[in-house]
Amino acid sequence: MREDADFIAFAEAGAGRLRQIAYLMCRDWHLAQDLTQTTLTKMYVAWKRINRRDGDPFVYARKVLLNSLLDHRRLRSSSELAVEQLPESAGPKDTTAMRLTLLEALMLLSERDRAIVLLRYWEDHSVETTAEILGVSTAVVKSQSMRALAVLRGRLGSDRELLFG
Repeated sequence: MREDADFIAFAEAGAGRLRQIAYLMCRDWHLAQDLTQTTLTKMYVAWKRINRRDGDPFVYARKVLLNSLLDHRRLRSSSELAVEQLPESAGPKDTTAMRLTLLEALMLLSERDRAIVLLRYWEDHSVETTAEILGVSTAVVKSQSMRALAVLRGRLGSDRELLFG
């Protein structure tokens, strides 16, 4: 029962953050919710093993979340993107338009590149931590983040405040 209480505390504290990360990776709140639930389910099943490890279980949760997204993308039905309504075009200083532009640019990246950019620059993790979370070398994180940022800069053009604003 102690382990259940520990898991419930973890889930309550981390679910919102996991859902936000999932949304930034897939741009669909409904899919983000599903991915968060899948992640929490997998975490609950493995909680005894995870809880014995030293370190933050949220690191493991992000890895499970990314793998769940990649598994979902392999499904044939995952190519659809549901939106409630089409965004209206707005002026260049409109925060909503800037966010939509940045989100569109992020969708140009592969899932792994998007995860690297989000972990490095959205969550402000070090190269080493990002590499550990994703299970890749630091060289991969460095080279892929440089390439991903080049793609984003090419897409965003002079709107550099979107990247560094």
